Amino acid sequence: MQWYVIEPLDILLFREAKPFSPGEGAWAKSLFPPVPTTVFQALRSIADKTKDLQFFGAFLLYEEPGKPPEIYLPTPKDLLGVTIQVDEDEQQTISKGKKSQKWQRLTCLEPLDRENPQWKHLGFNPDSFPEAGISPMVTPVLVNTNSPKEYISGSPNSWIKAEALITYLQGGTLNFKNNGDDFKADPWDKQVLPHIQMESNQRQVKSENGYFTEVGIRLKQHWKLIAAVDTKLPSSTVRLGGEGHRALVYPLEDIFNNADKKNKKYNFDDFQKSILDQLKSFREPTNTSNKAYLLTPGLAQTQPTEMIYGVYPHYWQQILAGCVSDRPLLWGGKSPYVKTPMLPQRAYVAPGTVYRLQKRYENLSETEKQSLQQLLPQAEVKEKWLQTLYSLNYGTLLWNR
Repeated sequence: MQWYVIEPLDILLFREAKPFSPGEGAWAKSLFPPVPTTVFQALRSIADKTKDLQFFGAFLLYEEPGKPPEIYLPTPKDLLGVTIQVDEDEQQTISKGKKSQKWQRLTCLEPLDRENPQWKHLGFNPDSFPEAGISPMVTPVLVNTNSPKEYISGSPNSWIKAEALITYLQGGTLNFKNNGDDFKADPWDKQVLPHIQMESNQRQVKSENGYFTEVGIRLKQHWKLIAAVDTKLPSSTVRLGGEGHRALVYPLEDIFNNADKKNKKYNFDDFQKSILDQLKSFREPTNTSNKAYLLTPGLAQTQPTEMIYGVYPHYWQQILAGCVSDRPLLWGGKSPYVKTPMLPQRAYVAPGTVYRLQKRYENLSETEKQSLQQLLPQAEVKEKWLQTLYSLNYGTLLWNR
């Protein structure tokens, strides 16, 4: 795999897959970051068409002149900020659901302990959950034996630096002093664009589909996309997303080769060994692994014979202790029943989703281990669309150590 930087030259439009009809008051929103298929199609336009390609990405890259580039990935959904209580006034300023901007350390949600009788008095009904099935994920109990007291203050920002994710997967401690700058809010702004189609030779808007509003994405300064493909690509411009907007594509290695003399101490080989190769190593679980982090959008089929999708597949029901996710990503092609408009085909599991197993990996059966290789439907004969998802590395899981 060779890594490439994708630097937008303009605003980006990746229209979401919800049904949409132009007209007054209609809004066409964008889905960002784009799904792997969209970025792959852009890169394939400058690649050799005679070979089947493997693809991996796309992720966020922060490259500030004079500093080494940094890769940012979706923050694990089970992370929570723990803050030290200073006084009652500060605690009252914490509003429910907001992101924690300043925390002392991070902890993780845990599967509910069914053996703890206290939960029976807090609204948890064990009869609603299978005996050996998945449990709700709850906040851990904070032991406040010393003063000052600690409390849960919300989730960290939505993007985590690759080095911090590696520490998380290794079971290390993340604290604000050492890792506060490793979490970033969404590094893009939304731009509202009116879309007007005029009548021919007239100064009037077409009545049937003449006006609607599009919401585009503009990445902030120094932010780019990064992706890998198993072929050599020339440095070029590609069409990325809708409305013909363009982006520069060039090898990641060029960032290091073109650095000034002061920054020559940062070289691509070290970056690949310490970040890229290390992240790749987490794709293989160890015997002690019991937590999986979803790196790229996955597809979880909840029924054996029907194309109904959820957070986890039906064949994981007996091996999961819990999971933490977010709203699904709706994306797909045209409906097989209606030619137009574009309709959502599949609900993909959001990257950053975390799965907790009931047992360690070494205690699973071979069939269960096989099902954990990738979060995609299992089929003896894979249809073309499913083969494409496998080749584009949808549903990539990284495992803890």
